[in-house]
Amino acid sequence: MTGLTTSQAKANLERDGPNALTPPPTTPEWVKFCQNLFGGFAMLLWLGAILCFLAYSIQATTFEEPPDDNLYLGIVLTGVVVITGIFSYYQESKSSRIMESFKNLVPQFALCLREGDKVNIKAEDLTVGDVVEVKFGDRIPADIRIVEARGFKVDNSSLTGESEPQTRSPDFTHENPLETRNLAFFSTNAVEGTARGIVVNVGDNTVMGRIAGLASGLDTGQTPIAKEIAHFIHIITGVAVFLGVTFFIIAFILGYHWLDAVIFLIGIIVANVPEGLLATVTVCLTLTAKRMASKNCLVKNLEAVETLGSTSTICSDKTGTLTQNRMTVAHMWFDDRIFEADTTEDQSGSKDLHGQEGWRKLFRVAALCNRAEFKTDQETRPILKREVNGDASEAALLKCCELSRKNIVGYREQWSKVCEIPFNSTNKYQVSIHQKGQEDNDDVVGEHLLVMKGAPERILDRCTSILVNGEEKPLDDKWKEAFNNAYLELGGLGERVLGFCDLRLDPSKYPKGFAFDQEEQNFPLMGSNF
Repeated sequence: MTGLTTSQAKANLERDGPNALTPPPTTPEWVKFCQNLFGGFAMLLWLGAILCFLAYSIQATTFEEPPDDNLYLGIVLTGVVVITGIFSYYQESKSSRIMESFKNLVPQFALCLREGDKVNIKAEDLTVGDVVEVKFGDRIPADIRIVEARGFKVDNSSLTGESEPQTRSPDFTHENPLETRNLAFFSTNAVEGTARGIVVNVGDNTVMGRIAGLASGLDTGQTPIAKEIAHFIHIITGVAVFLGVTFFIIAFILGYHWLDAVIFLIGIIVANVPEGLLATVTVCLTLTAKRMASKNCLVKNLEAVETLGSTSTICSDKTGTLTQNRMTVAHMWFDDRIFEADTTEDQSGSKDLHGQEGWRKLFRVAALCNRAEFKTDQETRPILKREVNGDASEAALLKCCELSRKNIVGYREQWSKVCEIPFNSTNKYQVSIHQKGQEDNDDVVGEHLLVMKGAPERILDRCTSILVNGEEKPLDDKWKEAFNNAYLELGGLGERVLGFCDLRLDPSKYPKGFAFDQEEQNFPLMGSNF
């Protein structure tokens, strides 16, 4: 595999364009400035200023020494609008410049194969047909089809919301492009292994590019404060015009000159305009934006401050978004009770659960149906602070098991893994089959044990019995309701809930050395013990 020639790459680049997302349409700076200067409430103040100047001009033509009140008021209104408009524009443009500067901090490069040589080129210069190499820690530079892989896994959470690393290999495994293993997508991150792939889509044609195109086409509605100000303008305008016209008619009836009546009309309308409202709102929003900036929160648009203040509910993916992507086992449900796990650093709140059969079985499934491993040379560190190779939820289960029973590595060696069905977003469960290598309690050497973990509802559907106080009981509606109540209680605490089950495989059907097939699944997935 030699990759594209320079001429081929140039031709493809001219045909498809650069490997970069088309920026959304931007508003010219002069339009932004005019929006701040003449938008919304500012127009009412401009109207008031114009009426003041009109009244002064009428008085100037009528009197030899006209009063300067209207002239000064018009100048003040004009000054308020101009100063607040410039202030708002400056604040927003400063935030926009900071946001734009983030894009150019570190340009992305890709290791590409051109004419048989490996070269580092800018990611935006990649084109369809290029052969690229990626390794753990890299960001995928384009949509690529995997042709070679060595333990390669990617984080697709930005596309699918799936937090667990997804295995990628040259094998076509699913009709859905987001599920098949031989595709890796632009802007996702490689978390394990190395791979080589062929670029199949670039720029706006990538999956992320299509999502960005849809997102940029959305229309944003008015903020709550903008709606309130618009409503207020309508009311004030109506009241001012009504009172102005009323006083004009009264003055005319009382015998005033029509010019004097017009001045009355203008004066009443201007008097009803709250000149300080615009400046007050702008200053308040700016001060709030500065306070948020001191807490490392950048506000691009001043109205966003008010929108955030009006928010009553925020929906977010917890793991890695509002947290540090470090999970801890907080509660366990077995024997029809919720047990609180010890989450203290020094394990001062630990409770001895070893004597309970339910905990022993739960521990076994959590330890075996788990691919997370501790990194080396961490024996002196507290267990909860040790670094782990694996996703966050499995790391939490591993640490919980290690706290209860030391040397999880040795325990796993007693149960050698012979087959595994990895977790995916379709099945929502993970299965592994283990063979007992050393006699322990009621476990027989050579016996196969199927363990499963995943979404509680998926696990529950595959179980026919439940372990309660060391006794297996039929999983009837009563016990399903008991679990659902516990599920709702734990979910209400904002916790992620996982279900566990196991199944002893009949030694006569699955003897020692049986060839388990994860693709054809020549073993049962129903009838487990919850």
